[in-house]
Amino acid sequence: MIRQFELLERVLEYDPDADEDALNRAYVYAMKMHGSQKRASGDPYFSHPNEVAGILTEYRLDTASIITALLHDTVEDTDATAEDLQKHFGDEVLQLVDGVTKLTRIELLSDQSQQAENFRKLLLAMSKDIRVLLVKLADRLHNMRTLNYIENPNKRHRIAQETMEIYAPLAERIGMHAIKNELEELAFAELNPDARNSVLTRLDFLRKESGESISGIIGQLTDLMKGSGFRVRIFGREKQPHSIWRKMQRESITFEQLSDIMAFRLIVPGIDDVYRALGAIHAAYPVVPGRFKDYISTPKPNGYQSLHTGVFGPRGERIEVQIRTEEMQDVAERGVAAHWSYKQGVGSTEGPQYRWLRELLEILDQASGPEEFLENTKLEMFQDQVFCFTPKGYLISLPFGATPVDFAYAVHSEVGDTCVGAKINGRIRPLKVELRNGDQVEILTSKAQTPSPEWERFVVTGRARARIRRFMRAREREQYGELGRSILIKAFREAGYEYSDKALDGVLKRLKSNSAHDVFAAVGSGHFTAREVVETVYPGVKAKRLGPEKVVPIGRARTRSGKEKTPSVPIVGLISGMAVHFAGCCHPLPGDRIVGIITTGKGVTIHTIDCHELEGLSDQPERWLDVSWEMEGQDADIHVGRLNLVLSNEAGSLGAISNIIAKNDGNISNLNITNRSADFFEILLDIEVKDLKHLTNIIAALRASNVINEVERARG
Repeated sequence: MIRQFELLERVLEYDPDADEDALNRAYVYAMKMHGSQKRASGDPYFSHPNEVAGILTEYRLDTASIITALLHDTVEDTDATAEDLQKHFGDEVLQLVDGVTKLTRIELLSDQSQQAENFRKLLLAMSKDIRVLLVKLADRLHNMRTLNYIENPNKRHRIAQETMEIYAPLAERIGMHAIKNELEELAFAELNPDARNSVLTRLDFLRKESGESISGIIGQLTDLMKGSGFRVRIFGREKQPHSIWRKMQRESITFEQLSDIMAFRLIVPGIDDVYRALGAIHAAYPVVPGRFKDYISTPKPNGYQSLHTGVFGPRGERIEVQIRTEEMQDVAERGVAAHWSYKQGVGSTEGPQYRWLRELLEILDQASGPEEFLENTKLEMFQDQVFCFTPKGYLISLPFGATPVDFAYAVHSEVGDTCVGAKINGRIRPLKVELRNGDQVEILTSKAQTPSPEWERFVVTGRARARIRRFMRAREREQYGELGRSILIKAFREAGYEYSDKALDGVLKRLKSNSAHDVFAAVGSGHFTAREVVETVYPGVKAKRLGPEKVVPIGRARTRSGKEKTPSVPIVGLISGMAVHFAGCCHPLPGDRIVGIITTGKGVTIHTIDCHELEGLSDQPERWLDVSWEMEGQDADIHVGRLNLVLSNEAGSLGAISNIIAKNDGNISNLNITNRSADFFEILLDIEVKDLKHLTNIIAALRASNVINEVERARG
C-alpha cells in the first residue's frame, strides 16, 4: 500500500504547486473513515482508494482528482456525509465524489434495467466533468486487479462482462490505452480463460521459435535509422492475447495469418521525420499490402496520431511498424490526460475528441428507456472504425459495417430523417451498402421523406437506431391516438352521450394521463378500455350500453383464447401460416442476412444472401421475398451451423474439437470425414448453435487450437 509521503511525492513530482495540506488531510480523513473495514482479499479497505489514487498519479492528474480518488467511497461506505466533504474539501471535490460515488456504480447488479439506469447517471456525471470518468476507470482497474478474491463466480463474471462492454470501450474512447488493454486482459481471463490460455500457448511457441527476435529486429531497425541520419527511440511489443483473439474472430483468420503480433514503435523528433522514416523503412523492407494507415492526417476521434505500416522485417517476419513523435506517443499512452492543464479548465469536455460524448447524450434524449439507451450506447462505443468524408472534406468516423444512413445521422439528425439516397465516391449506391475507409459520401435528401422502419435492420450506430425508433414510436402513438379517438367517440355515443374534449380534461388525473391524446393512445393500444374511460367520466352509466371490452393493439395477432400468438418461426416478412424451410445448402442462422425463395408445394425456403444456389434464381425475381430475422423477444431456438475443418492427423485431435465446442455451449449433431491423408484429414461438421454470433465464437475458439489448420463455415 502506498504510504502518505510517497503519494505526496508522486504528485509534487509533476505538479509542484499541488495543495499539500489538502492531500494530507484527504489521506488521513479517508483512512480514519474506513477504519477497520476489510476487502474480500482481507486487506484494509483503505488500500483500495489509496491504490486508485496511486493509479491516477501515473497519469499526472490534478490535486482535486487525487483527493476524489481517496474519498470516492467515503459517503457510500462510511459515516461521512456530503456536508462533511464540502466543509473540509470544497465544492469541486464534493461534485467529483458525487459523480463517482456508488450511486453511479454498475458492478454487482444483475438487473438489466438498474444497470442501464446507473450507466445513464455515470454518463451524465462525466459529461459535466471528464475527471469523473478518469477516477471511475482507475477504480474499476483496481477492482479488476483484485477480482480473483471474490468467491462467487457469477459475480466475477458480471463484473468482467460489464468491464469488457462498458469500461474498456470508454477507456479507449478517451485514449487511455494502457488502462483499456489491462481491463480487457483481466476481463478476458475471467470470461474466456480457455481461449486466453490457447493464445498464450501459441505466443510461447512463437517466442521459442523466434528466439531473441524482438531485440534482434530492434537492433537492425536502429542501425537502419542511424544510417539514414535519424535520431530515433525504438521499442517493441507483443500484441495482447485479447487483441489477438478479437482480431482472429473479427477477420476470420488463423493465428499464423496475423501480421501485427509483433509491433515496433519508432519515436522521432518531428512530423517531417515521421514521413522520412517511413520512406526509409519502405525502401529497406517489402511492404505488406493493405497495412498502411495514416492516423496523422486523419487522427482517431480520441486524438490518437501515428503512422502504421506492415512490412516483411529484417528476418522475414511480418511485423507492424508504428512511427510517431514524442508528443504523439504521450497522447497515445495517456489519452485525454496528456492534454491536462492545472490552470485551464481541467474538467472541460469541449473539443472534437468529446464529440462521441455529446452523441451519447443525444441517444439518451432519443431513447425510450434505460435498457434501449444501454443497448444503443454499446453500439456507439465500438472500437473499430471507418473514416469517411463529406463532399466538403469534413471527416466522419463510424463503426465498421456502417451504412450511408448511419453517415447521414452522424452529419445531423435532420439529414438522417430526410435521407432518400446517397452518392459514394460520385456514384449512386443503395442505402444499406457498407462504407469503406476513405469513402466520400454525399447524402441526398427530400423534405417529404421520413425514416423507414426497414433502416433499423441495417444501421449499426446507436445514434441512428435511437432516432429511427423515436420516430417509429411517435408514428405508432399517432396511429394509436387516431384509433383510440374513434373508439371513444363511438363508445360515448353508444352510452347516450356526445363526446367532448372538455369532459375528458376533467378526469385526466384519475386516468393518470397528461393530455387527451395520451388517453386516445392508451385506448388505441389496448392499455385500458373505452368502457373504463366512459365510466370514469360518467360513473352512473350502464355497462351493457357500452361497446366491446378491449381493443387488440395494432400489429399483434391473438389466438381465440385472447393470448398473443407467437410466430413459430422468428422471421419478419412472411405471410401468416406459410410453410417455412431452412436451406440445407447454406444453413442460415439468426444474424445472417437472409432471403426467402417461394417454392411451389413447399412454401418458402430461407437462404443466406450469399448462398451459391441463389445464382440460378437471379432471373426469377417474382419468387424472392425480402425477409429478416426477428432478433428481439425470441427464445434461443437451436439451429444447425455447418463447418469445414482441416486438422492434424494425430491422437486426440477429435477429442480436442469436441472439448472446444462443448466449452463454448455447442453440440455436434453430425460429423463426416470427407478426406484423409497421412498428415491431415478434412471434416464436415454440423453443430447445434443459437445464432451466428454463437457459431462465430466457436469458429474463433477452434482457430486458436494448434491441432486445427483451417476452419471455415461450409457453403453449399
